Amino acid sequence: MTPTDLSAAVKPGAAFHKTSVRRRLTNNVAAASFGLCFLLALVPLISVLYMVISKGIHAVVKPQWWTNSMYRVAPDSYAGGAYHAIFGTLAQALIAALISVPIGVLVGIYLVEYGQNTWLGRVTTFMVDVLAGIPSIVATLFIYGVWITTLGLPQSAFAVSLALILLMVPVVVRSSEEMLKLVPNDLREASYALGVPKWKTIVRIVLPTAASGMVSGVFLAIARVIGETAPVLLLVGVSDKINTDIFDGNMSSLPLFIYQQFSSNPGEVGQYRVWGAALTLVILVAIASALAALVSKLLAPKSR
Repeated sequence: MTPTDLSAAVKPGAAFHKTSVRRRLTNNVAAASFGLCFLLALVPLISVLYMVISKGIHAVVKPQWWTNSMYRVAPDSYAGGAYHAIFGTLAQALIAALISVPIGVLVGIYLVEYGQNTWLGRVTTFMVDVLAGIPSIVATLFIYGVWITTLGLPQSAFAVSLALILLMVPVVVRSSEEMLKLVPNDLREASYALGVPKWKTIVRIVLPTAASGMVSGVFLAIARVIGETAPVLLLVGVSDKINTDIFDGNMSSLPLFIYQQFSSNPGEVGQYRVWGAALTLVILVAIASALAALVSKLLAPKSR
């Protein structure tokens, strides 16, 4: 059969017309279903953001909200701010990050580069999975039992950070592990072929390649723990002023500030502070997410 006869026998759209219609219909139905599910998922998110912003914007737009504490401020006065609570939230999260990030990254490196098919690697993976699934109240009770009950140490911001570490480590480990697995083995093998030791290959080749994703995981872990309520309710007391001693004394935070105002000041002024602190917490989480995206873009491998 010549090309002319073949083109005459197979007319465009004749043999596959019915199948193409069915496929287009199936594709349109699937696309419409995905779009509908996406819109349904946006409804609670938009409603929560709208409520928090509409009720809390009156507090956060005032400069005194970011520069003043609640020291010697009357419960029914609109004066004062959340400066002491913002400081406490950032201090506790920073301490937790300084301890949990190195531990999580090193554990992730071990699981990917050294611990595959070893009993210690399997045990470590199992323990990380268990730690990732425990509720925050369980981690808080564990720190309370060890730090306060057993050791007899006082409630402090450092105790809160210890509980946050237990919540951050599995997130950092999992994000680091997944990012390291995405590094092509060809890069490792090329480095080994040139006589580069394994530890130097990890430091100079593997980590820079996976750094963008690992940093994103770290910032997302920080954004997750700064809103935890259970640790601050049990491991540190309420304070209406700045406390820079992380090992002794009460230190407020945004979740604790919200709980305090909600429980002890149910009036209009209390609601004003509750929604302002809630919006401030949302802003801090948004900043952490934006920093994660920015740092991830800056550390992404450049194509030459």
